[in-house]
Amino acid sequence: MNDDTAQDSQPWAWPEAEWRRRVQQVRAGRSLRPESWPRGNRCAVALSFDSDHDTNELRDGGRSIGRMSWGQYGNRVGVPRILALLKRSGIPATFFVPAVSALLYPEEQVRVIAEGHEIGLHGWIHELNSVLPAATERELHLRSADALTRVTGVRPVGMRTPSWDFSPATLAIQREMQLVYDSSLMADDDPYELLQDGEPTGIVELPVEWIRDDAVYFNMNRFQALRPYTPPAAVLDIFRREFDRAYEERGLFLLTMHPHVIGYRSRMFILEELIGHMRSRPGVWFATHRDVALHAKAQME
Repeated sequence: MNDDTAQDSQPWAWPEAEWRRRVQQVRAGRSLRPESWPRGNRCAVALSFDSDHDTNELRDGGRSIGRMSWGQYGNRVGVPRILALLKRSGIPATFFVPAVSALLYPEEQVRVIAEGHEIGLHGWIHELNSVLPAATERELHLRSADALTRVTGVRPVGMRTPSWDFSPATLAIQREMQLVYDSSLMADDDPYELLQDGEPTGIVELPVEWIRDDAVYFNMNRFQALRPYTPPAAVLDIFRREFDRAYEERGLFLLTMHPHVIGYRSRMFILEELIGHMRSRPGVWFATHRDVALHAKAQME
């Protein structure tokens, strides 16, 4: 075992410089929660949908026809139901789309853009960044941006890393791509600026959290010990309480959903009732991630 391997396998033996170096690679900088949201609103709501579709199976080299059909449900049923609800409610949202999903279902992405929503980067095939060489990760992000631009006619300005898997190289790649924001990390409830090795980057982080993600409550894999365990009504209660506290604190409520998860008949009521609850409160600004990030970025100045 060489010294580097020994050091990696024995964190208790690391010198202080090593654990500080690892911690400081990417950190939360100054808070960018504004004094007020546009038009004097007191709370921002950013709804997002990760359109993973078939890539949940493909990214691991899987061949399960059943699981790919589950992914197709997201395109065939989930996205149309979601878009119809957003249209009825007059609410914009952000869809994070792996490039392979966009290439499989280009008509979906064209419709999403045409109806006034945003499409953000979500990897090439929903790969895990932390297991890739930095050069490979960079090439996939650049290739993904080009593919989404060709399909939609709009170049993405934000990224959500697949599975929120953020490697030591990710932030440098995002800076090279001149992205406005990331939405993969969890250091706050409200927007903040990302630091790289202690230095401000100008990139806005719109933080996520597993609590505000539908997949952790409903995912199912019969080949693993993964079974849904939370009733839909309980998930609605969790999401509503998260919003209520964000509203009380005049902050951001960001929710992550998946068309192949939330889009079922017995689950869409969660989103329908949550939207109704949020719209009943005065001073709520519904916005895309891009618009929230641009408003937060103005706080840097």
